[in-house]
Amino acid sequence: MSEYIIKVFGKEGCDKCKVLNRRLDDLLQKDEWSDFSKQYCDVGTEDGLVEFCNVECINPQRIPAMVVAKKDASGAVRLVENPAKGEKDPVCGSSKLHTFLGLQTDYTSGGGVLTPKMLKRVLSESRQADSA
Repeated sequence: MSEYIIKVFGKEGCDKCKVLNRRLDDLLQKDEWSDFSKQYCDVGTEDGLVEFCNVECINPQRIPAMVVAKKDASGAVRLVENPAKGEKDPVCGSSKLHTFLGLQTDYTSGGGVLTPKMLKRVLSESRQADSA
């Protein structure tokens, strides 16, 4: 059973959403990331929109996006807080979320793509933040 859950927010027909999902699927096939699973939340559905609204810190104009959550010993799921709030991230830049560990698409630079390097950084930081 996975310890961490990557909540991915996307919408039907979005090519960048497909790319993010494919990149995460490829990454999660590797043993190194076996403690992570993915939950896709389609913001075009009621359930997906509720999940999106519960995060409260993703700009709806910056979809696709993702945030990392963790299951505690009781099975409750909580979002992993960003321990470096307000700090400039050299890998993720303005795509990195402020409050929680996650990413949202930055359409102003880099073509609006969340890279594998960004994904690995956020997942690694989730483990570090949780052990601090």
